Amino acid sequence: MKDKISIVVMVDAVGALSDRTLHNGNLSLIDDSEAGSKHQGTPDLVTVVVPGQVVHWTPIHVDVQTPVEIQAIEFLAGATVPPPADQTVPYPADQTVPPYPVEPSTVPAPDAVPGTGADAMDSNGHENHDLLVWEGVVPYDMTPGVPYRYRLTLKLHEGPNSVLHIDSPALLRV
Repeated sequence: MKDKISIVVMVDAVGALSDRTLHNGNLSLIDDSEAGSKHQGTPDLVTVVVPGQVVHWTPIHVDVQTPVEIQAIEFLAGATVPPPADQTVPYPADQTVPPYPVEPSTVPAPDAVPGTGADAMDSNGHENHDLLVWEGVVPYDMTPGVPYRYRLTLKLHEGPNSVLHIDSPALLRV
Protein backbone atom coordinates (compact mmCIF):
# COMPACT_ATOMS: atom_id res chain seq x y z
CA MET A 1 0.00 0.00 0.00
CA LYS A 2 1.25 3.47 -0.83
CA ASP A 3 2.08 5.95 1.92
CA LYS A 4 0.06 8.70 0.23
CA ILE A 5 -3.28 8.89 -1.59
CA SER A 6 -4.09 11.85 -3.79
CA ILE A 7 -7.66 12.96 -4.39
CA VAL A 8 -8.17 15.39 -7.26
CA VAL A 9 -11.16 17.70 -6.79
CA MET A 10 -12.02 18.79 -10.34
CA VAL A 11 -14.63 21.54 -10.49
CA ASP A 12 -16.55 23.14 -13.33
CA ALA A 13 -16.92 26.39 -11.42
CA VAL A 14 -19.03 28.12 -14.06
CA GLY A 15 -21.47 25.20 -14.14
CA ALA A 16 -21.56 24.94 -10.35
CA LEU A 17 -22.21 28.64 -9.90
CA SER A 18 -24.88 28.61 -12.61
CA ASP A 19 -26.64 25.53 -11.19
CA ARG A 20 -25.89 26.39 -7.53
CA THR A 21 -24.85 22.78 -6.97
CA LEU A 22 -21.77 20.60 -7.11
CA HIS A 23 -23.90 17.84 -8.64
CA ASN A 24 -25.01 17.70 -12.29
CA GLY A 25 -21.48 16.90 -13.44
CA ASN A 26 -19.99 20.01 -11.89
CA LEU A 27 -17.68 18.07 -9.54
CA SER A 28 -15.53 15.03 -10.16
CA LEU A 29 -13.50 13.38 -7.42
CA ILE A 30 -10.75 10.99 -8.49
CA ASP A 31 -8.20 9.21 -6.31
CA ASP A 32 -5.19 7.02 -6.92
CA SER A 33 -5.89 4.47 -4.18
CA GLU A 34 -4.72 1.00 -5.16
CA ALA A 35 -7.35 -0.68 -2.99
CA GLY A 36 -10.40 -0.27 -5.22
CA SER A 37 -12.20 2.94 -4.38
CA LYS A 38 -15.83 3.28 -5.46
CA HIS A 39 -17.55 5.90 -7.62
CA GLN A 40 -14.46 7.38 -9.28
CA GLY A 41 -15.21 10.58 -11.16
CA THR A 42 -18.35 11.40 -9.17
CA PRO A 43 -19.12 13.51 -6.08
CA ASP A 44 -19.82 10.22 -4.26
CA LEU A 45 -16.23 8.97 -4.24
CA VAL A 46 -15.49 6.45 -1.49
CA THR A 47 -11.72 6.34 -1.09
CA VAL A 48 -10.31 3.16 0.38
CA VAL A 49 -7.57 3.92 2.91
CA VAL A 50 -5.46 2.28 5.58
CA PRO A 51 -4.41 3.83 8.90
CA GLY A 52 -1.31 5.97 8.72
CA GLN A 53 -1.73 6.91 5.06
CA VAL A 54 -1.56 10.58 4.15
CA VAL A 55 -4.48 11.82 2.06
CA HIS A 56 -4.03 14.88 -0.17
CA TRP A 57 -6.96 16.78 -1.68
CA THR A 58 -6.03 19.05 -4.59
CA PRO A 59 -8.60 21.35 -6.24
CA ILE A 60 -8.40 21.84 -9.98
CA HIS A 61 -10.67 24.23 -11.82
CA VAL A 62 -11.62 23.55 -15.42
CA ASP A 63 -12.33 27.21 -16.16
CA VAL A 64 -9.11 29.19 -16.00
CA GLN A 65 -10.95 32.41 -15.15
CA THR A 66 -12.81 31.07 -12.12
CA PRO A 67 -10.45 29.98 -9.34
CA VAL A 68 -11.48 27.21 -6.97
CA GLU A 69 -10.15 26.48 -3.53
CA ILE A 70 -11.00 24.08 -0.75
CA GLN A 71 -12.38 26.11 2.10
CA ALA A 72 -12.93 23.25 4.57
CA ILE A 73 -13.07 19.49 4.98
CA GLU A 74 -15.13 18.34 7.94
CA PHE A 75 -15.90 14.75 8.86
CA LEU A 76 -19.53 14.06 9.69
CA ALA A 77 -19.04 12.02 12.86
CA GLY A 78 -21.82 9.53 13.40
CA ALA A 79 -24.24 11.48 11.27
CA THR A 80 -26.74 9.64 9.18
CA VAL A 81 -26.23 10.92 5.70
CA PRO A 82 -28.95 10.23 3.20
CA PRO A 83 -27.84 9.13 -0.24
CA PRO A 84 -27.43 11.92 -2.75
CA ALA A 85 -30.57 12.70 -4.70
CA ASP A 86 -28.95 11.79 -7.99
CA GLN A 87 -27.63 8.41 -6.75
CA THR A 88 -29.91 5.92 -8.42
CA VAL A 89 -27.43 3.11 -8.96
CA PRO A 90 -27.22 0.75 -5.96
CA TYR A 91 -23.92 -0.53 -4.67
CA PRO A 92 -22.68 -3.62 -6.50
CA ALA A 93 -23.69 -7.02 -5.16
CA ASP A 94 -20.14 -7.67 -4.00
CA GLN A 95 -20.28 -4.59 -1.77
CA THR A 96 -20.69 -5.88 1.76
CA VAL A 97 -20.42 -2.51 3.42
CA PRO A 98 -23.54 -0.40 3.78
CA PRO A 99 -23.12 2.77 1.77
CA TYR A 100 -24.00 5.01 4.71
CA PRO A 101 -23.84 4.63 8.48
CA VAL A 102 -27.35 4.08 9.83
CA GLU A 103 -26.65 4.59 13.51
CA PRO A 104 -24.52 7.11 15.34
CA SER A 105 -21.00 5.85 15.56
CA THR A 106 -19.47 5.09 18.94
CA VAL A 107 -16.02 5.52 17.45
CA PRO A 108 -14.70 9.02 16.96
CA ALA A 109 -14.48 10.21 13.41
CA PRO A 110 -11.19 11.31 11.94
CA ASP A 111 -10.16 14.78 12.92
CA ALA A 112 -10.99 17.59 10.61
CA VAL A 113 -8.34 17.85 7.98
CA PRO A 114 -6.44 21.10 8.28
CA GLY A 115 -5.02 22.95 5.35
CA THR A 116 -1.32 22.61 4.82
CA GLY A 117 -0.85 26.31 5.12
CA ALA A 118 0.27 26.60 1.54
CA ASP A 119 0.22 30.19 0.47
CA ALA A 120 -1.64 30.78 -2.77
CA MET A 121 0.58 33.79 -3.34
CA ASP A 122 3.81 31.73 -3.28
CA SER A 123 4.03 31.55 -7.05
CA ASN A 124 5.93 34.80 -7.67
CA GLY A 125 3.12 36.95 -6.32
CA HIS A 126 0.48 35.47 -8.64
CA GLU A 127 -2.44 33.85 -6.92
CA ASN A 128 -2.61 30.19 -7.90
CA HIS A 129 -5.35 28.28 -6.13
CA ASP A 130 -4.27 25.03 -7.74
CA LEU A 131 -1.37 25.01 -5.29
CA LEU A 132 -3.64 24.80 -2.25
CA VAL A 133 -3.48 21.20 -1.11
CA TRP A 134 -5.26 19.91 1.95
CA GLU A 135 -3.90 16.88 3.72
CA GLY A 136 -4.55 14.63 6.67
CA VAL A 137 -3.40 11.33 8.11
CA VAL A 138 -5.82 8.40 8.34
CA PRO A 139 -6.22 7.70 12.08
CA TYR A 140 -5.87 4.23 13.53
CA ASP A 141 -9.18 4.43 15.40
CA MET A 142 -11.39 4.40 12.30
CA THR A 143 -13.78 1.46 12.25
CA PRO A 144 -12.98 -0.83 9.31
CA GLY A 145 -15.74 -1.12 6.74
CA VAL A 146 -17.62 2.03 7.77
CA PRO A 147 -17.59 4.90 5.29
CA TYR A 148 -16.71 8.16 6.99
CA ARG A 149 -18.57 10.84 5.10
CA TYR A 150 -17.09 14.29 4.95
CA ARG A 151 -18.28 17.72 3.99
CA LEU A 152 -16.16 19.21 1.24
CA THR A 153 -16.64 22.97 1.13
CA LEU A 154 -15.39 24.77 -1.96
CA LYS A 155 -15.01 28.46 -2.65
CA LEU A 156 -15.60 29.33 -6.27
CA HIS A 157 -14.27 32.75 -7.16
CA GLU A 158 -15.73 35.66 -5.13
CA GLY A 159 -19.14 36.82 -4.03
CA PRO A 160 -21.86 36.02 -1.51
CA ASN A 161 -22.95 32.80 -3.29
CA SER A 162 -19.46 31.54 -4.06
CA VAL A 163 -19.26 28.86 -1.35
CA LEU A 164 -20.81 25.46 -2.04
CA HIS A 165 -20.46 22.16 -0.20
CA ILE A 166 -21.19 18.50 -0.67
CA ASP A 167 -21.56 15.77 1.98
CA SER A 168 -21.32 12.67 -0.20
CA PRO A 169 -17.60 11.75 -0.42
CA ALA A 170 -16.13 9.37 2.15
CA LEU A 171 -13.04 7.59 3.38
CA LEU A 172 -13.37 3.85 3.98
CA ARG A 173 -10.81 1.99 6.07
CA VAL A 174 -10.04 -1.56 5.04
